[in-house]
Order: sequence, then C-alpha cells, then structure tokens
Amino acid sequence: MRIISVAKDFSRAPGPRYIRQGDWSGEKFRKLLVKELQQHDVITVNLDGTRGYGSSFLDEAFGGLVRSRALSKAEALRRVQIVSDEDPTYRDEAIASIKIAEPIDS
Repeated sequence: MRIISVAKDFSRAPGPRYIRQGDWSGEKFRKLLVKELQQHDVITVNLDGTRGYGSSFLDEAFGGLVRSRALSKAEALRRVQIVSDEDPTYRDEAIASIKIAEPIDS
C-alpha cells in the first residue's frame, strides 16, 4: 500500500480546483492519484500538515476521480483511503465528494 502525504509529496498550500487557476490544484493532485493508482491497488492519502483545503480542491481531487471516469464510486471508496487526524472534516468532505460525484460524458 502506498501512502501519499499531501503536505510532503505535493504541497503544504493546496490551491484551486483547476490547473489553469493556479499552482497546486486539485486537478493536478487528482492526476497524481491516478498515476499512483496505476501502480498500487490501494493508496492512503494523508491530508494532515497543510495550511488547509478549499472545498473545490477536495472535490476535484477526489470527486474528480469519479467524474473523469478514472474510477467508479465503489472503486474510489475502496482504493483511496483518506485520513486526517488534524481536521477530520476534510476527510469527511473528500469522501462525500466521491459519494455524490457522477461520471461526466466527454
């Protein structure tokens, strides 16, 4: 199992939803997750150690896995374990984003 620390492996200051909106976006993090999921069945994402998260970052990073058709809801909930001891509401929001996401036809 692979453990990804957002603060250590990505950025201590996660940014906006999309790459075009600025650095360290949820879209960029989602792409990192997809790459890791190609190599590992289960990954754990540790949300601790950052300066905080915008809801758009969490929605794009986690709900975007379903919308982009990288994973089904069931796969995302099984394969992406999300932890946050510092602020469990971030974990809850990320999981909720997966649960409400619907695949988008492209």
